[in-house]
Amino acid sequence: MVFHAAGRPLRLEDVPLPEPGPGQVRLRVSACGVCRTDLHIVDGELPKPKLPLIPGHQVVGRTEDGRRLGVPWLGRTDGACRYCLSGRENLCESARFTGYDLDGGYAEYVVADERYCLEMPEDYDDLQAAPLLCAGLIGYRSLWLAGDPERIGLYGFGSSAHIVAQVARHEGRRVFGFVRPGDDAAATFALELGCEWAGPSDEPGPEELDAAIIFAPVGALVPAALRALAPGGVVVCAGIHMSDVPSFPYELLWEERAVRSVANLTRRDGEEFLALAPRVPVRAEIETFPLEQANEALDRLRRGEIRGAAVLRVE
Repeated sequence: MVFHAAGRPLRLEDVPLPEPGPGQVRLRVSACGVCRTDLHIVDGELPKPKLPLIPGHQVVGRTEDGRRLGVPWLGRTDGACRYCLSGRENLCESARFTGYDLDGGYAEYVVADERYCLEMPEDYDDLQAAPLLCAGLIGYRSLWLAGDPERIGLYGFGSSAHIVAQVARHEGRRVFGFVRPGDDAAATFALELGCEWAGPSDEPGPEELDAAIIFAPVGALVPAALRALAPGGVVVCAGIHMSDVPSFPYELLWEERAVRSVANLTRRDGEEFLALAPRVPVRAEIETFPLEQANEALDRLRRGEIRGAAVLRVE
């Protein structure tokens, strides 16, 4: 499924079989998660993707010698810049990203740098494993950046939040779900996954929070989350794109509250989270679509109609 221009649907096309270069492997794709980042790309909210582009960066497939690997968002770094040398390869200025700079997994085959592929835990089938590669990884990194909160709020209860809620509960944290006002189905979903309270995101919860993670790409949620924080708390913005953050009074930030963002992921994040997920155990709730229905999956995600994660089946 090929992306040619913002605002246009993906097109089902026959393309040449990709040939691996030095250090690369070719995978026969079996499943690929559908991520909100894919939506930001096809809607033109992220600038300068490779064109034409095969999207998809939650890819599970098998090499020609039968190994099962995952291909995540981080596709390549230079390994030599000050960010890479200080353990911050997620900030590498020369990084290339799967499904954005590099063709991704909305296809039968993908090539990837073997150094950046991840071994997938045997506890998950291909469809269940796919959302772990971005929804799970970004949620895990966001939770790590939130510090050690007793009370954590999750804003936007989609693919990432429904995974990180399980991890946070496993760690003994109290979890509060903040959903779009009037979205009773999302509130019910949050409660089913262990949140002790779920309610509208434009109001504070029943208790002050020690941390909040914002998954929804809505800038207005930043001051809303700050209002819900206890002194010393942190708001973590987990998305790659967000609408403009409106101005807010300094008193919301005072008392050592903080706002920070998450950028990409590191291979270490992937290794740690994929080792942790079976111990929780994380269980992704998925809705599957055949590859040729990628546009329908993206439309459903855009409208907020996916419960959990959308995954493309590649057969």
